[in-house]
Amino acid sequence: MDSGVKVFEDNVIAVFGSNDPVDGDEAFLRAHEVGKTIARLGYQVANGGYGGTMEASSRGAKSLGGGTIGVTCSVWKSSPNPYIDREIKTASLFERLETLIQAGTGGYVVLGGATGTLVELACVWELMAKGLLDRRPIVCVGDFWKPVLELMADERPSSAEYICRVEMPRELSAHFESLMEG
Repeated sequence: MDSGVKVFEDNVIAVFGSNDPVDGDEAFLRAHEVGKTIARLGYQVANGGYGGTMEASSRGAKSLGGGTIGVTCSVWKSSPNPYIDREIKTASLFERLETLIQAGTGGYVVLGGATGTLVELACVWELMAKGLLDRRPIVCVGDFWKPVLELMADERPSSAEYICRVEMPRELSAHFESLMEG
């Protein structure tokens, strides 16, 4: 188990999403495309390391030779998915969240999910809005979070400047600088 401050390269995008989708589901396929897009841009994928959109984004990145990081937690006895290059095992959910946030040196991509994904999204959004985390892209893919984003923009318009939404994974390239030469 890693302890202390984690050091990440500057080419990592953290992907937040659900453990529920299975291969063939629309959400799984979208996450797979997200992983491929991230790899095409020259970034590594970091995620929670297990199944669902985590496996899909890792598999997508690996299909194009991209690197993957899985931040797992000893709370669960599951093994990381087979597409993870580097596992960082944490002792608690709070440490896992902190490590995933630290990993996103290049930014964050948020897919549909449940309360865990909501916590991840809310935490990076709040840390940036309060100036406690360096500014970097937070991009939601698809319509899932649209009502939350609209609600927050209505309630506190300044919060909208920290986050955006795209329909399709290929649109991520408009928000993340390509690290690939040429």
